[in-house]
Amino acid sequence: MEKLRRGLIVSCQALKGEPLYGQNVMHLMAKAAVEGGAVGIRALRQDIAAIKATVSVPVIGLTKTVFPDSDVYITPKPEDVRALLETSCEVIAMDATLRARPGNVRLEDLVEYARVHAPERELMADVACEEDAENAVRLGFDYVSTTLRGYTADTKNAVLPDIAFMERVKRILSGTKVKMIAEGGIFEREEMRRIGMLDPYAVVVGTAITRPAMITRRLASALNDGLLLCAAPSVTGEGQRLSAEFSDGGEK
Repeated sequence: MEKLRRGLIVSCQALKGEPLYGQNVMHLMAKAAVEGGAVGIRALRQDIAAIKATVSVPVIGLTKTVFPDSDVYITPKPEDVRALLETSCEVIAMDATLRARPGNVRLEDLVEYARVHAPERELMADVACEEDAENAVRLGFDYVSTTLRGYTADTKNAVLPDIAFMERVKRILSGTKVKMIAEGGIFEREEMRRIGMLDPYAVVVGTAITRPAMITRRLASALNDGLLLCAAPSVTGEGQRLSAEFSDGGEK
């Protein structure tokens, strides 16, 4: 989809247990993201209608359901694909890892179902490793996203954002029509600059923009680290000097 090309997609989601979950505010998150320059929104099925009524950019839809017999939870079953086809999202995202799906559903069956019932919808494969990406190409996905890197048993020790992995996926997709989407653990401008140098089709950022509790926790932790260093005898003088400099300059 040309509208997504070389742009930032913002994931507007809240998880169960978070203050924003179920508060019907994701369309406002999406509006703010688009005003800031987002070219697309990634969202849960229940929020798609309100988001589409608020912004005019493409929406990548998904469902999240936890099952006792599988670690796969992103658009895991045919009924999830069916529910997304009933919305107006332009792209459907699904877990495309090689892990066993709930009820032993096959990934290729989900792809076939979507292609038969809505051939105009595009499909995004959320992957965690190179083998997932290669399989997604074979199955005919339109996009491969590095979404699940670090979130599977085999990749749990990956340091995010795993830019080297993004680069490997980009190489796997070279020579094909499948587009690479960079996603996962992106927080800093420098990280975004380095990812941009890979020339991904688009980049998805979620937590760093739309999860206030985690953003606050991260900044509060960094502040605490600085205060501890400031109190350490070896750096007390330097801390006092910096404090005096900032007090002269006011809020920056």
